[in-house]
Amino acid sequence: MRQTRTAAGACSLLLAAACAFAGPATAQAPPRAPAGGYVALGDSYSSGVGAGDYLASGKECKRSSRAYPVLWAEAHAPATFSFAACNGAGTEEVLTEQLGHLSPRTGLVTLTVGGHDSGFAGVMALCAIGGSGRCHTAVDRARDTMDGSLTERLDRLYTAIRNRAPAARVVVLGYPHLYHLKGACALGLQDGERATLNDAVDHLNEVLAGRAAAHGFTFADVTAAFAGHEICSSRPWLHSVDILAITESYHPTAPGQSLGYLPVLNRVSG
Repeated sequence: MRQTRTAAGACSLLLAAACAFAGPATAQAPPRAPAGGYVALGDSYSSGVGAGDYLASGKECKRSSRAYPVLWAEAHAPATFSFAACNGAGTEEVLTEQLGHLSPRTGLVTLTVGGHDSGFAGVMALCAIGGSGRCHTAVDRARDTMDGSLTERLDRLYTAIRNRAPAARVVVLGYPHLYHLKGACALGLQDGERATLNDAVDHLNEVLAGRAAAHGFTFADVTAAFAGHEICSSRPWLHSVDILAITESYHPTAPGQSLGYLPVLNRVSG
């Protein structure tokens, strides 16, 4: 999500967490690379805003070496890897600025997009400073956008992706809930507004899933992977609002990318 969208543990802790996702240790076959290249499209959740270690090239896009597309490519060694996702991208930016990386040889495409189109930046600002009534009104407007213009934009984008990469497996990843209810946050939004925002994320994911299915794409829901790691939880994988690093607010941390998004992509990309 644009402009709406730290904790790095010791390596041993991250390894332990990764093993917990994987289950009991068993003999594992080497990961399979897709038949063709891998292209990672999308917005800040795919570029890795909030994860740190940003790449020198394309600084305005804030592409992180800790983002799930980079981690997946390192583990699976696709024939080629194009990291096109960019901070602030909506469906129009993906359509006009990122699809040049696709070709008939592309074997896998991933993307997150839709949060910016839905106006989540404005929603979060109004909910933070505008009170309960204005928060709910802003969320209602965002939901109307999801059901209206966003649906049309997704259809146009998804059609263009299929036309440029006719043989690719396309995985549309969703967004996690932002808040853990009845959690540890003493200040900020009340649980009523937090629940309303989580419900809006659910609605956005439903729209994304519906349009993905209509185009023969795979939708990957990450809400369960992030459960217990939202803002206000004891071990959040999302940044809360930070006035000193406002771009990273409401975005996944490095563990959110490696322990939230990456395992979900691993499960659906084989």
